[in-house]
Amino acid sequence: MIKPDASTRPAMECRLFSSDLDGTLLGKTDATLSFTDTWQRLQQDGQAPILCYNTGRLLEDTRRVVRRSGLIDPDYMICGVGTLIYDNRGQQVLRDFNAVLEDHWDRAAVDEIVPRMIRNVQPQPAHQQTEFKSSWFANNLDQEPLDELREALAEAGLNASVVYSSSRDLDVLPRLANKGNALTWLLRHLGAKPQHCVVAGDTANDSDMFRVKDLRGRILPDNAQPELLQSLIGMEFYHARGHSAEGILEGLQHYRVIDKISHCPAGSPRHASLEPELRRLFQNGVGSIQVPAPADQRSEEDEYLREAFDQAVAGLRRCATPIGFAACSPEDNEITGTDENYHAVWGRDGAIAVLGCLQLEDEELLACARQTLATLLQHTSDIGQVPANVHVGRQLPDYSGVGGIAAIDSGMWLVIALYEYTRSTGDLDFARTHRGVVDRIMNWLGAHDSNGDGLLEIPEASDWMDLFNRSYNVLIDEVLWYAANVASGRLLNYLGDGAGARRYLLNAESIKRAINLVFWPTLSLETHQDPLKSFAQTQRSLGDASYLIAQTSPFGFDWRCDVFGNVMAYLYNVIDTKRARRAFRFMWGVGVNEPGPVACLYPPVMAGDPDWRSYFTVNLLNLPNHYHNGGLWPYVGGHWVRYICRLGHGDIARQELVRLAQLNQRGIQADWEFNEWCHGVTGRPMGKAYQAWSCSEFIRAYQELCD
Repeated sequence: MIKPDASTRPAMECRLFSSDLDGTLLGKTDATLSFTDTWQRLQQDGQAPILCYNTGRLLEDTRRVVRRSGLIDPDYMICGVGTLIYDNRGQQVLRDFNAVLEDHWDRAAVDEIVPRMIRNVQPQPAHQQTEFKSSWFANNLDQEPLDELREALAEAGLNASVVYSSSRDLDVLPRLANKGNALTWLLRHLGAKPQHCVVAGDTANDSDMFRVKDLRGRILPDNAQPELLQSLIGMEFYHARGHSAEGILEGLQHYRVIDKISHCPAGSPRHASLEPELRRLFQNGVGSIQVPAPADQRSEEDEYLREAFDQAVAGLRRCATPIGFAACSPEDNEITGTDENYHAVWGRDGAIAVLGCLQLEDEELLACARQTLATLLQHTSDIGQVPANVHVGRQLPDYSGVGGIAAIDSGMWLVIALYEYTRSTGDLDFARTHRGVVDRIMNWLGAHDSNGDGLLEIPEASDWMDLFNRSYNVLIDEVLWYAANVASGRLLNYLGDGAGARRYLLNAESIKRAINLVFWPTLSLETHQDPLKSFAQTQRSLGDASYLIAQTSPFGFDWRCDVFGNVMAYLYNVIDTKRARRAFRFMWGVGVNEPGPVACLYPPVMAGDPDWRSYFTVNLLNLPNHYHNGGLWPYVGGHWVRYICRLGHGDIARQELVRLAQLNQRGIQADWEFNEWCHGVTGRPMGKAYQAWSCSEFIRAYQELCD
């Protein structure tokens, strides 16, 4: 893997670029159009390599999605997971390639063996099948049934391979039919060498393409799945920060295939025409978008956002202490009683503050970020429990948090922040020093999965909503658990521990499957094949969700929409773009971003509801539309902006960023206080001033959208 401090390679001719489609060039609409514009510019300049789309889709489906998505037409298409090569310029299938697939292949025999070996498998529609591709839906399979299927095929004398991806799609193909072999054949056909080829992909069915020897370059977008990452342990590749096509363009710049990116303007007519359903949603009802401002007003808006950014940096600087980022500015908040714990470096708050400042070219803040991590890692207990907070003055750790309950998410946030710090700074020595602590943290967290189902059992009120009744399987905590496993895997790969990295990445894949199965209720025959096993599952079968539900247990579940949990699930690649769009339509439609971005929970829990707890009235914090019970949280608003940006709607994200700036500006005593939270109906600021994570997440959202 290319190390986090690796420099760009010297220029080298690239004659062919081979890329997957879904999740790679598709998935972020504005970035897809930017790829098209960039490639067209290369063609006009006579510098474009041969372009090949290498996809699991069949030929007609590939042509349709290219046409509808605004992607540029390629020179070649490798379709059906390497079962067909199509010359798009010559409008013909390369029949010579098909001849190599026929040896010891019997499609009818395959179709008889698969349902005998795989329980509850369902054939994919006829238009997804070919003579060289037997495709099935098989949800959440472990490695054992896949190995048994391979053995059965071999015993039948079939020269076949089994490809399983996205925790659902099972393809049985001729042994030589995969994306890598098809690409190798095409390179020979064109008289080109792997050294002049760059590839890109995001899921397990791209792994064979990445394994082609001596490739010029390999690009993974940020949303690449653990199933692909773990298969590439020990290999060199470029792991981009950008999502989908945005990350691919970043990688092409790294390998000097392109010198600059031609960005498609957000909200352009060409962009709007691709997703008319979302555009109608934006233009009607709650949270409607504004008419684009004239150029002079746009300039004023740019200046306003830049001022907000500068104020956020200044606010974060106020939170810097000798031992790291405090939860809020110690000098600007009068502290009494239990509020003293705001004068502490918190596990979750500190880690989020670190994540927000990593892309700033500010040595002072980066030094404070490093110290924040060091403070929390040094005070992690011998059994791996990260403190809820470490008091700035006394420098004593508190492991219990509010109400004497462990802050279970502190460890997950810390591991994620340590990985991102290492990735951004290249400080491998710091990561190596604390490698053992990371293992202890992950072991302590993993012990909370007492029944081995991949999901943690969370004590009530033990995460960031520490005065709210979330317990057992809690969405936001399971998402963070997934992200912490991915972060641990990536970090160990940096440190040269391939076996450890693979273990964490495989665990992450299991967690992701469990989250999608448990938290997204659906009546779809593709996902409900197993007998329902619990009361909660029985109740969920009554309807289909449009979002991930807030929590579940063996005895019940909560249909409420945890806004932050759904946003984080997409930002950390737990759900795909299709589900993220569906969740966004729901959240936007019910107005979770009114009167400002964004309420943490919809709808609030009202008195008399079965979920109501008497402790909600402590300090009158969790009354309806207050605090965790539907209050507006600016730091969640920063994630909301990034969520919309990642969906490919930069113009809408910009509008929300302006509204977030206005929320942060209001203040209780003065402008630009970046308060902790605001009332869910009035939008009035509440809580402490200069809250570290309110500042840091505005910084992060601004940089992702405007820089």
